[in-house]
Amino acid sequence: MTKIPFHTNRVLCFQSQALRLIHSPPSLRSMAALSTKDPGSGTSDGPAEVLSGNYPTPLSPPYPPLSKNVELHRAMSAAARSGEYALSAADIVFEDQYLVVANKPSGVYCEAILSSLSSSLGSVIVKPEFHLANRLDRDTSGLMVITKSHKAAGRLVKAFTDHKVKKTYLALCIGYAPDWNKIRIISGHGRSKFGAWRVYSTEEIGRTLPGGSMVKNMVTSFEVLFVNGKGKFREPIDHKVNDVESVVVQKEAERSIDDGKKSDQILIRAYPQSGRTHQIRLHCQYLGIPIRGDVKYGGFHEWKGITYDTHALHAESLSFEHPITGMPVRIQAPLPLWASEICGDMPQKS
Repeated sequence: MTKIPFHTNRVLCFQSQALRLIHSPPSLRSMAALSTKDPGSGTSDGPAEVLSGNYPTPLSPPYPPLSKNVELHRAMSAAARSGEYALSAADIVFEDQYLVVANKPSGVYCEAILSSLSSSLGSVIVKPEFHLANRLDRDTSGLMVITKSHKAAGRLVKAFTDHKVKKTYLALCIGYAPDWNKIRIISGHGRSKFGAWRVYSTEEIGRTLPGGSMVKNMVTSFEVLFVNGKGKFREPIDHKVNDVESVVVQKEAERSIDDGKKSDQILIRAYPQSGRTHQIRLHCQYLGIPIRGDVKYGGFHEWKGITYDTHALHAESLSFEHPITGMPVRIQAPLPLWASEICGDMPQKS
């Protein structure tokens, strides 16, 4: 396969007095043709268009055939692990009278954290009203917030829904090492005809999908921390729109095919600015750096002789206003084993 450099045909667009960089596609995905349309604006399809089946076309590929059996096996394994899971003191990252923040292991369902927390109280007469304030995918590890009252739950869930909670994730990706250090990708997001989550053009935002839902906007910033043993681990930073180059996913262009032979190991940090299902996994796939073990979205199931039962994605940190006291709260989870093995030998950078 001939690699198309990510910086090819770079275009500058001045919009609303701000400089926006729009790049052509990386080697594994089609990307943008220039448009002055606001990526966040879109109009619903008319009844005739919907009835005729003229739906938006997804730009990311469907699930590979392998994923069906792999996902079934992982779901069964996770169900067994979740049934036996017991939350330990070491899993509690933060707790006060209103909140508990736990470090969920990979391969365990969110509900197992909630039920384990409730059962740990034993015969306490007045038990807290536990609620999940956020959710993680089954195979994603990291921070989960459990509230202890309806009042705290209502306020914090609203903060998550309104994207007022700042989140960072770590992911170990396998693919061509990107030629960018920081980037922001803006696309559409929605469910295709057979229920799979897919990436859509920003031009499709607001249009109706086969199941009746609509294409929504999806925005993620990324920074590269490590490539093949070289890099520096640093603490999360606040990304500002004007500080990061942007890729706006618009109409589909010519698509190249990956030969599967390139296997750079890339540790990235993701800053999701929207809260779409499988957002980071989809954007990593689209950028040509799928997450290791994420078979559903193009990641290696087996790599360097090792078969992976989960994907390498970790909910690293949360920053939010406390739902009761109003004080700023910032929580960081311990690193999972796969990240510790990488970062342990890396120089630290503040």
